[in-house]
Amino acid sequence: MTKERDRKSLLAINLGLGINIILAFVKTIFGILGHSPALLAEGINSTSDVAYYIAASIFVRLANKPADREHPYGHRQMESIASVVIGSFIVATAVAVFWDAVDKVWDLADGLVSSHGAHPFALWVALGTVIIKIFLSYYIRNLGRETQNPVVDALAYDHRNDIFSALAASIGIFLGQRGLPWVDPLAGAFVAFLILRTGIFVLRESSTDLMGVVPSRDLAERISFLLKSVQGVKQLEEIQAHRFGPHIVINVTIGIDGALSVQKGNLIASRVESKLLHSISNLRRVHVHYHPATKRHQNMTIEDILEESQKNASPYQPEYYE
Repeated sequence: MTKERDRKSLLAINLGLGINIILAFVKTIFGILGHSPALLAEGINSTSDVAYYIAASIFVRLANKPADREHPYGHRQMESIASVVIGSFIVATAVAVFWDAVDKVWDLADGLVSSHGAHPFALWVALGTVIIKIFLSYYIRNLGRETQNPVVDALAYDHRNDIFSALAASIGIFLGQRGLPWVDPLAGAFVAFLILRTGIFVLRESSTDLMGVVPSRDLAERISFLLKSVQGVKQLEEIQAHRFGPHIVINVTIGIDGALSVQKGNLIASRVESKLLHSISNLRRVHVHYHPATKRHQNMTIEDILEESQKNASPYQPEYYE
């Protein structure tokens, strides 16, 4: 299963890399020769895509390395790091494209340059990009659902963003050819905002994975429901979890009958571990802490359980050394 997931992840990266190399070359050449700032902005976007697709390929291959002594849970967090790299590239591209577009609008307004509209072929290149990116967005999104790989998800969002940016470029080129030359570079600026939006979203999602912002309410509710059927568990008091790439490691605190022996308590903890591992597909390991059930923890809601987990978290205080 893991090998198939890795194969599909690399397929998504290599397919996007190959197509973006072609698009970067075609859009940049015709953006320059066809005097279309919007298409040139698209070419810069595709060139940036090539750079971070290469970075994504490297990180995904590093993530495939098996667990070792220093990384007992494997190297899957490399996938989230790759998503951060991709998001950073996207944001940097957005800034470059926006600056170039605004500069051209300013030059047109000052009369420093004149434009009679882009070459007709520039419009066909932009429209062709829309069709290609619709296919890639649909196909890569399905691969992202199958693999649950944050890198593939980030690339799917980027393809979807490219659809809208190529549409904006097409509109700008079309209107520029009809006597509104300022619309073309203005469309390039709009493309930059779309690129920036995607970059911020990718950074937020990947940073969430790295910061271990789990469990979500849905996961907590699922764990609570599963443990109700485990014999001997009287209370669920805390849930803490951390993400390692596609995998999750969970710590749970349960309340049991205080009159039971340690041996029977261990048996209940083993049942909890087995139940969760067999019911949650991406769960890598479960740590179970148990102690006598108390009245204070009776009838706890999901919000109470998550709040209790925060109360008992380690009060980390950084120390600085000279």
